[in-house]
Amino acid sequence: MKLLSVVVPCYNSEAYMRKCVDSLLVGGEEVEILIVNDGSVDATPEIAEEYAEKYPGIVRVIHQENGGHGEAVNTGLQNANGLYFKVVDSDDSVSAPAYEKILSVLEEMIRTGTRLDMLISNFVYDKQGSKRKKVMKYTSAFPEEQVFTWSDVKHFHKGQYILMHSVIYRTQILKECNLQLPKHTFYVDNIFVFHPLPYVKTMYYLNVNFYRYFIGRDDQSVNEEVMIQRIDQQLKVNKILIDDMDLSKITDKKLRNYMVSFLDIIMTVSSIMLIKSGTDENYEKKKELWNYLRKHDRRLYFKIRTGILGRYMNLPGKGGRQVSVAGYKIMQKFYGFN
Repeated sequence: MKLLSVVVPCYNSEAYMRKCVDSLLVGGEEVEILIVNDGSVDATPEIAEEYAEKYPGIVRVIHQENGGHGEAVNTGLQNANGLYFKVVDSDDSVSAPAYEKILSVLEEMIRTGTRLDMLISNFVYDKQGSKRKKVMKYTSAFPEEQVFTWSDVKHFHKGQYILMHSVIYRTQILKECNLQLPKHTFYVDNIFVFHPLPYVKTMYYLNVNFYRYFIGRDDQSVNEEVMIQRIDQQLKVNKILIDDMDLSKITDKKLRNYMVSFLDIIMTVSSIMLIKSGTDENYEKKKELWNYLRKHDRRLYFKIRTGILGRYMNLPGKGGRQVSVAGYKIMQKFYGFN
C-alpha cells in the first residue's frame, strides 16, 4: 500500500501537465500518481502513458469518457491505494521541499499509529503577471506541527478558508463519508473540502508553501466571465453545500462556525456573479438561491443573511447592486483571489 495517492484530473492538458507530474514525481515510490484522462482529444493520453511507461511503480493512467473534474476525482478515489489522498489539478504544481516535509509527517503518523484525518498546508496563488504571490497561510487558525482537534482551532480571518489546494485527507475518511462529486460540474472542489469535514476528528498543520495554484488562463473556471457563463453549475454546487448543512448534527461549535462561514462566502460568490451578469433572469436566480437556503434551514438563513456579507449581497435596487459589486472588488484586491 502506498503512503499517498495523488490524483491528477486531466482534460486536454498537453500544454502544462508535464510541469505538474514532474513536480509530483519527487515523492518517489511512497506516492502513486493517478493520472485520470477525462476524455481528452489532444495529446494528453499519450503524455500520460509515456509517464506510466517510464515510472511504472509510481504513475498509473486511467482513461474514461468525459465526465468533468468531479468524475475524474471520483474515479481517482475509487482506484486509490494510498493511505492518504490528494488532488492536484493538471495546471498546478507542488514545491519539492514542502512535499518532502509533508511525506515525512505522514510517515511519522503511520509509524506511531497516530490517527490523522486531515493535513493542512499553505498554498500560493500563482497569479499570472503578478509580481507578489499571495500565500494562503493558516498560522492564525491552527496550532503548528502537532495533531489537534476542532477544539484547538483558533481564529479564521475573513477570506481564510481550507481549500482543495491546502488539504490532504485520510483516504478512508473520504470513503466513509460517501464522497461523490457531481459529473459535468465545475467548482466541485468546494464540495470535496466541505462534505467530509464533520467526519474529521484530528488534524495537523504544516506551515509550508506546498501547492502552487495557477491563475491566469482565459478559459480557467475561476475567470469571472467564465464563472458567469457557468453560473448554473456554481448554483448547483452552492445548493449541494446547503443540503450538507445540518446544524443539529454538527455538534462541535467551532466546526459549525467554520462551515457556516464557508457557506457564507460561497453564497457571496454566487450572489455577486449573478449580480454582475446584469440580467433580470439572474437577479431572480439570486432570490431563488436565498429562498432555497431559507427553506432548508431558517436559522441558518438568518445567521448568514444578517451577517455583513449577507446584508451587502441583498441591498435593494440598482444602487444596492452597485454597492455589492464595489464591495466585492475591494475583497478581491485585499485577499488576492480570482
